Amino acid sequence: MSDAESGGELVAISPTARAPLHFAHIVVMGGGCYGSWYTQQLVRAMSRGALTAERVDVVDQDAACTVATRWRQGDYAGWPVHVVTESWASYLARWWSAGPDALAGHAMVPSPLMPHLCFEWLLERARARWPGREVRAEPLVTAPPTPWERASPDLRHYVSFATWLCPVNCIEPARCPATRGPRDWSMPQAMQQFADADPSLDGAVIFPCIHRSYGVGMIDVAPIVAADATLTARGASGPFRVLVGTVSHCHGALGVLSLS
Repeated sequence: MSDAESGGELVAISPTARAPLHFAHIVVMGGGCYGSWYTQQLVRAMSRGALTAERVDVVDQDAACTVATRWRQGDYAGWPVHVVTESWASYLARWWSAGPDALAGHAMVPSPLMPHLCFEWLLERARARWPGREVRAEPLVTAPPTPWERASPDLRHYVSFATWLCPVNCIEPARCPATRGPRDWSMPQAMQQFADADPSLDGAVIFPCIHRSYGVGMIDVAPIVAADATLTARGASGPFRVLVGTVSHCHGALGVLSLS
């Protein structure tokens, strides 16, 4: 079974019911170990008719990263794979400058070890929008009720339903490969409920990373840009503390965006 999003809720459906998937633009963050595997899997999915994409960008500051080297060798010939040598922050600033309608069908493939890019982007957007107000990251007042959670010195917080080491290519199926039992948890719903119950928070914006095809997880971009508009409207009415989460079913990165 695979996961998809429908009506704001995550539901399980069979791969054949949703294939082939189509994306206008897919961006893989990083062209090293993880990014090269994701790019390989995307090409396999396209070659087998499970997925179509008008463009696939692989973004890495290193012009000699693995994907760039393979691209020069012709490994992706015939497929819409492009290598962009640029920092993630500057690339996202350009890519996400359009409104959510223009970014429908756009998706980001995150790296397991990347910073909390969605939170960073929203934070910088808020600082640019309100130069006369204090915009900052703040720690959580209460720890999330997950089996594993850690606060980071940079005021980000990391959570997991797993107390074991998960393989990087796990697609988080309905039956957990580690416990061999049903996966009766889902981080998007859990973090929304956590935010709703925490009186120190004024809500949450949660971005699910959903495993779409051949083991590749993606985050839809339009909801991220729409969240920026939501925070803009909320900030016009006064200060707020909002939880920002980028999460899969099992793991997540959190941050509290505070506006004075």
